[in-house]
Amino acid sequence: MMYLLCFVLLLIGAAPIAARPTGSSYLSGTGRFWHITDLHLDPTYHLAPDPTKVCFSSKGVPAPHAGMFGDFLCDSPYRLIQSAFAHMAPLTQPEDFIIWTGDSPPHVPPDELTTDMVIQVISNMTQTIRQYFPNMTVYPALGNHDYWPQDQMPTSTNAIYKAAAQLWKLWLEPDALLTLSQGGFYSQRVKPGLRVISLNTILYYGPDKVTCNMTDPAGQYEWLEKTLEKAAQSQEKVYIIAHVPVGYLPFVRNTTAIRRSHNERLVAICRKYSHVIAGHFYGHTHRDSIMVLLDQQGKPVNSLFVSPAVTPIKHVLEPYSNNPALRMYLYNAEDYTLQVKFDRLVYQLNQCRHLLFLQSCWLLMRFGVEDASYADAVARKVEERLPMKNNVKAMDRNVHIWQLVQDNMLFFFCVEKYKE
Repeated sequence: MMYLLCFVLLLIGAAPIAARPTGSSYLSGTGRFWHITDLHLDPTYHLAPDPTKVCFSSKGVPAPHAGMFGDFLCDSPYRLIQSAFAHMAPLTQPEDFIIWTGDSPPHVPPDELTTDMVIQVISNMTQTIRQYFPNMTVYPALGNHDYWPQDQMPTSTNAIYKAAAQLWKLWLEPDALLTLSQGGFYSQRVKPGLRVISLNTILYYGPDKVTCNMTDPAGQYEWLEKTLEKAAQSQEKVYIIAHVPVGYLPFVRNTTAIRRSHNERLVAICRKYSHVIAGHFYGHTHRDSIMVLLDQQGKPVNSLFVSPAVTPIKHVLEPYSNNPALRMYLYNAEDYTLQVKFDRLVYQLNQCRHLLFLQSCWLLMRFGVEDASYADAVARKVEERLPMKNNVKAMDRNVHIWQLVQDNMLFFFCVEKYKE
């Protein structure tokens, strides 16, 4: 049996923190890095008299409350992305780095984009990041919208892989650029003892028809195992970054984000090298969530973090969306584990003036644990709630939900179980 433990944080319940982290290190003996994801720039966004014409990404649905910084029915206006980076830039330090887990183009029908347009949007976002963070290294990953037609990532060199390698050559080394241009993935040493592996999980994504009958698209599994084995021999720790996460979707019952067969294989690799992998970092869902990978004996071995999006967009039928958000992580400078208290800091855009996006007010939302690791801490909290399982209605016989209120945060815990 494979157990993947997960919980979702609803940011609306978190308490804002007034103080900002400053200085070379927020806490003694720690380093830090930033996570940005799902920018989804909509270049058509403008304040139009006709609310159905505010943005192409609303697909004709009226956006009557649109403001300068966006609307919940639209993807990000450029001003919103600028606001996010302008808030983030003064808080960065020279030794920080950024992970950027993809999806720059907007949510629009395929016939409204082309390959050249997708490349131009990725280029615009790359240049904007370089403008705000000229001296900082960025480790990107490709998202399912970073291709045209969307989701249809190929297994070999193409115009977008090559364009990404050209755009990101100031951040990445030649070996990383080579595999990026060939398959959309790469590995690079961040500093002595720490390596980033950027996976192209779109190759395992259900809507990708190109790879639906392949067991190892682009040879990425073989490459990943060799890279992790080499990291183990070199006594390096690894951060895995990608767009579509391994594991379950946060708000859909018993549904993996990638194809189940590929999910099982990735989980097996991550278990095998859990002593090397210090953390997983993903985007795609637009939901702030955490999953914990358990080994065959049910012991927590890895934490998987999914960052909220910068874009505020939601479907017209959805009751709510995430506020635009950025995330900063603090890590142990000796072994690169996320072990310190308050090690996950989220900067969230507060929708001032009645949620109309009329001005940008970025607030710090603080989340943290005092325990040895996220995996152990979350597992213990779930175990604390296990006696309640008979008093809580389960979604089905294999999935149970618990609620826990602590430090003004509402956690939804779930344990998913299925046979390998």
